[in-house]
Amino acid sequence: MKVAIYPGSFDPVTNGHVDVIERASNLFDKVIVAVIRNPGKKPHFSLSQRVAMLKAALARGNNVVVESFAGLLVDYARKNKADIIVRGLRAVSDFDYEFQMALTNRKMAPKIETLFFMTDYKYSYLSSSFVKQIAKLGGDISELVPKAVANKLKK
Repeated sequence: MKVAIYPGSFDPVTNGHVDVIERASNLFDKVIVAVIRNPGKKPHFSLSQRVAMLKAALARGNNVVVESFAGLLVDYARKNKADIIVRGLRAVSDFDYEFQMALTNRKMAPKIETLFFMTDYKYSYLSSSFVKQIAKLGGDISELVPKAVANKLKK
């Protein structure tokens, strides 16, 4: 069984994230969407809220599991017998950081591959930070995030 992990803060999940998750679920037997508990960041939404929003956005996926984790991604991947780490790339600006992270993970866990998904062109500009800012200023985010997320951000 091929198991992939798609890690992220998902604060909040966007339609770009959903696109990557759905495409990965077509390639792997199981995709674990792993919401990172990062003590170095102050997220807008709590960990449980981010997990709940992802579960609502991904209700149709049979081979997709949403969990949270803390610690090293490679340790979490080994624990879950994952072969692949999925990462999304929107633009060249994402590549440097993602490339360094992939090489570092490979150094710590040589048997775990990182697979990059190019985002769909219609989401190449989209980031969670932009979504939060647009929502805060009263803008329409209905085409940027799943409906459950848009409702949560409006509150």
